Amino acid sequence: MARRSTGDARYGRYTGGPDPLAPPVDLAEALDAVAEDVMAGYSPEHALREFLRRGGAGRDGLDNLARRVQTRRRDLLNRHNLGGTLDEVKRLLDAAVLEERKQLARDAMMDDDDRAFREMRLANLPSSTAAAVNELASYDWQSSGARASYEQIKDLLGRELLDQRFAGMKQALQGATDADRAAINEMLTDLNALLDKHRRGEDTPEDFADFMAKHGDQFPENPRTVEELIDALAARSAAAQRMMRSLTAEQRRELMELSAQAFGSPALFAQLDQLDATLQSLRPGLDWGGSESFSGSEGLGLGDGTGVVQDLAELDALTEQLGQGYAGARASDIDVDAIMRQLGEDAAVSARTLAELERALRDGGLLQRQADGSLKLSPQAMRRLGKALLADASRQLTGRTGSRDARLAGAAGEQTGATRAWEFGDAQPWDVTRSLTNAILRTASAGDDVGEGVRLEVGDVEVVETEARTQAAVVLLVDTSYSMAAEGRWVPMKRTALALHHLVSTRFRGDRLHVIGFGRHARGMGIDELTGLPPVREQGTNLHHALLLAARFFGDHPSLQPVLLVVTDGEPTAHLTAHGEAWFSWPPEPETIQRTVAELDRIGRRGTRTTIFRLGDDPALVRFLDQLAERIDGRVVAPEVDHLGSAVLGEYLRSRRGRPGG
Repeated sequence: MARRSTGDARYGRYTGGPDPLAPPVDLAEALDAVAEDVMAGYSPEHALREFLRRGGAGRDGLDNLARRVQTRRRDLLNRHNLGGTLDEVKRLLDAAVLEERKQLARDAMMDDDDRAFREMRLANLPSSTAAAVNELASYDWQSSGARASYEQIKDLLGRELLDQRFAGMKQALQGATDADRAAINEMLTDLNALLDKHRRGEDTPEDFADFMAKHGDQFPENPRTVEELIDALAARSAAAQRMMRSLTAEQRRELMELSAQAFGSPALFAQLDQLDATLQSLRPGLDWGGSESFSGSEGLGLGDGTGVVQDLAELDALTEQLGQGYAGARASDIDVDAIMRQLGEDAAVSARTLAELERALRDGGLLQRQADGSLKLSPQAMRRLGKALLADASRQLTGRTGSRDARLAGAAGEQTGATRAWEFGDAQPWDVTRSLTNAILRTASAGDDVGEGVRLEVGDVEVVETEARTQAAVVLLVDTSYSMAAEGRWVPMKRTALALHHLVSTRFRGDRLHVIGFGRHARGMGIDELTGLPPVREQGTNLHHALLLAARFFGDHPSLQPVLLVVTDGEPTAHLTAHGEAWFSWPPEPETIQRTVAELDRIGRRGTRTTIFRLGDDPALVRFLDQLAERIDGRVVAPEVDHLGSAVLGEYLRSRRGRPGG
């Protein structure tokens, strides 16, 4: 029995487009970055744009990709020049003339007058390469090697002219036979006929199908429609036109004169000229008139030069796409295949990931379109962000990465150490040991064999008794005066509010949280409004107005334990007058201080548990806040700004349990 042979398995990077096994994009980093900028005062649209420009960990952003595109463009211009075809023609011409002179010197049978005439003709060739080639078009070469070199000139020109319009023709037609050249002429004739018919609107799908069946092997792009065929040909043809305009006037003149020698017949040039004219009429929006400034030493032929100009056009298009400066711009507009061709796979992965991130943020419910067309963070995004911020604050509370603060678990209250029988509706944790013991004793007293198993019944279950949990009405007063933004406290304040909001809304649902911002005036605001609130250059710290609103909220919830948390970095410099206007003065007027203290006293008489979070070390601020806290038996906490969140959460948990601060 023959052994079954098995080939060696080879593994490598997947190159067939987006990796089908790649994990979904991680939105956490993008959402954090967008939210951070939103909290700093930028619009969600601007914040998303900035994130896409910056990129993320291990991934280029749009700006870096654009820089790489510009570097690639400069490298192409600085490395190349477009004189390659003329240089190669001159080399072949010099070789042909040299070989012919050698042959004339060796040929002893030649008539002296004929030899002299030929040598004179070769010695007096025009200095222009094109003119010299045209001068020798009718020359009767005596050297077979010289004739071959001259024929190579005509073959090279033909292949270069075709390569300008059909990439790869220069290599494909190397050593072409007369039959190959005839096939090219036939393809050009049929192509011009098809495009002319399409321009008049008289073509049919069958016309295109017949053309591709006959000449499809000449088009590696494998176009599926005549429009795709035109797109591919027109882009290349426009690049050829721009390349010719990038030549010097002398180079352009010589190449035009040489074109008549292509394949030894002017018919090819005429066919290509007709093709260019038709394509320009079908795609007039392309850049047919531009030029480039090449300054390098590496010469390019017509075909390769056209390819480089086409690369430059592609790089220019990428620059516009990466700039995202046009209306309705999206990262998905970026041509990832073009990025792959110009910058490589790593850049293509970055571009594709950015597009997927933007699509996920916009279409995944994290950014929400408002009635006026602007974006805002959606409730889903706010929940995800609040959860992350709460986790950060919790880690700071415990002081150990990865550990869990049981105070955030939202239990029904503190355990007393006693247990009782479970009753319908109880949410307290089971005492597993007592419950199993009850089941074992019941089974044994009934005379059953405990070794055969124990069945737990409802009557066996005991729960851990806890102290009654007090529900709280929590007011968070946050200073929104401009100094908070100027001193780098704006974003930490918002992060704190978000973390507290998420804790209350998910773990302590019986509590009521009200957020009040106070600058020159005070006002209550939803957490999404506070998150998107931009800093305003306005003077005033109206703690008096904020306390008035807090008292009103406590009055609306008389059965809940009042908890007041104040975050500020300045003394009160404004108060509300009897007419409802804000009065500002710096330094603070005595009336501002008196009204603020009076309102705080009124809140204190409710039994409010008050904590003031002082941001800043100004001696006057320290003295004033310490005196305020002492009046109402409150606390002053002076956290580092990066630990404000954990400080506020810790005080909230301490206050609602009624424990005195340590």
